[in-house]
Amino acid sequence: MPSALTVDVWSDIACPWCFIGKRKLEEALRRYALTEDALDVELTFHSFELAPDTPVDFEGSEIDFLAHHKGVPADRVQQMLTQVTEIAAGVGLRYDFAALHHANTRKAHQLTHLAKARGMQRELVEKLFSAYFEQGRHLGHDEELADLAAEAGLDRTEALEALRAGTYEADVDADIAQARAYGITGVPFFVIDGRYGVSGAQDPAVLEQGLQQAAADRAEVSGSAAAPA
Repeated sequence: MPSALTVDVWSDIACPWCFIGKRKLEEALRRYALTEDALDVELTFHSFELAPDTPVDFEGSEIDFLAHHKGVPADRVQQMLTQVTEIAAGVGLRYDFAALHHANTRKAHQLTHLAKARGMQRELVEKLFSAYFEQGRHLGHDEELADLAAEAGLDRTEALEALRAGTYEADVDADIAQARAYGITGVPFFVIDGRYGVSGAQDPAVLEQGLQQAAADRAEVSGSAAAPA
């Protein structure tokens, strides 16, 4: 049986387009699975920090952060948040920027690597995105992150110990270094089967086409290898 196609996703928990992109990818995977001769897909999320200088406890709203910390006019920020909220609603997400606690995401990223090691990364990533954008939970605190880990099915004590020890810091750095090597400057960014890069929260059709092309390439290579000399 052919090995699974790989989909590697670079994203940041604090990136609103990344949660939207996740939903669009899920729809692309659903459609692809219905196609004839669809291959299994192995999905892995990788760390990317859009604003590594963000304090753990930023005092202020999302508008304050983007307006004062990033230099974007407040009225423009409000327009942007309204637009992204509407787009998120179109894929079934209920963003609540009024409740959002802007925080440094480095520890949240560390937790995704623990979840990967335990085979539960997809469950945890979903929990983190929803907690941040829909529930107004604080993802900069170890205790809150450990609670989310437990909700995703991980061992809370192990999660808390890993966060306090910085067990997966090197893995976060390795992901960021790989993103830099690929030339990734913004997220979400999807790498399909190690050969096709797709930037941004693209329409599911674009991602599905990438999956189909990767599978077709696999079939072509396999056919060439099997052809008589």
